[in-house]
Amino acid sequence: MADIQGFYDDLFLAVPRALAELLDGGDAGGSVAVFVDGEPVVDVWGGFADAGRTKPWERDTIVNVWSVTKTMTALTALVLADRGELDPDAPVARYWPEFAAAGKDGVLVRHLLSHTAGLPDWDGPVEELYDWTSATARLAARAPRWEPGSAAGYHSLTQGFLVGEVLRRITGRSVGEFFADEVAGPLGADFHIGLTAEHDRRVALAVPPPGHDEDYTAGAAGSGAGGGSAPGTSTPAGTAIRLRDGNSVAWRRAQIPAASGFGNARSVALVQSVMACGGTVNGVRLLSGKGSDRAWEEQFSGEDRILGMPVRYGLGYGLFGTTYGWGGWGGSLVMIEPESRTVVAYVTQQMREPGADNRGLEIFMAAYDGLLGLRG
Repeated sequence: MADIQGFYDDLFLAVPRALAELLDGGDAGGSVAVFVDGEPVVDVWGGFADAGRTKPWERDTIVNVWSVTKTMTALTALVLADRGELDPDAPVARYWPEFAAAGKDGVLVRHLLSHTAGLPDWDGPVEELYDWTSATARLAARAPRWEPGSAAGYHSLTQGFLVGEVLRRITGRSVGEFFADEVAGPLGADFHIGLTAEHDRRVALAVPPPGHDEDYTAGAAGSGAGGGSAPGTSTPAGTAIRLRDGNSVAWRRAQIPAASGFGNARSVALVQSVMACGGTVNGVRLLSGKGSDRAWEEQFSGEDRILGMPVRYGLGYGLFGTTYGWGGWGGSLVMIEPESRTVVAYVTQQMREPGADNRGLEIFMAAYDGLLGLRG
């Protein structure tokens, strides 16, 4: 059995075992964390940080978690809403006047957070993703693909720029700066939106699925966050993002708040414990209880036009029964259960084909067994 490092409460023995099984099954590396009441009961990692399997996965290894980044961007928006600086029911153009172009004057902030704004596709060059001003100007000039609010379509890359520009107009800071100053910093969380060069040595670059190379791309259709294989960063009508793009230095340095966050399971679980614990973790209050509950406010329920599957969206998070959260291309996942004040996070650099990837669900179910033990 694969060697698993870290610690875990004996009630959660199934979690490190599940991670070991994934590594024994061919995965390069990964980490898992389970936090209850803002404290870790599982913090484990194992495998290798490189495709050649020569560099062990360390305690501080970090990866691109792809669309798990959306949960971080959503949290920053909810923080501003809780402070009264952002109104989810306000027109986006109140904060970003140029956005009203091309019939978008009726798009509300909550439409951005719930994938119902009608701007799901990134149709510009990949290189433009690294230029915030160009990327947001492109989106401001576009017409929506449907009546905003009337339908949902997963905004795989665009959501981060849309929400992020509203935050920038309000605060004068980028999402990455605001997140570092107001969220990660106070919590002591090792999560970054816009990674500086000093952290490059710790990054485990994404490894393509067997039989693929770094030109691998994945469409969103047929994948689902609840199963741990959330949507990829390309859609049929948009610009395809290759694995090599996500492994590039330009991608790490850029702020792509829907898809370019870097962290490990520990940092993901710590940050999202804010949501699980009513807005306060380890004495650090980022939200009121009412403010954190806003994530539960259902904005859409039905078939997602891009994913081609039934979804429920809250304010920035996917809703799944008694839990909410989201996953990223390649398998990383975070799930939050406020009733038990629990967060389960799994991150990996090992990609699998989305339609056959249930790793996140397997990890979550293993953690749930431990929760039943705690309640018993």
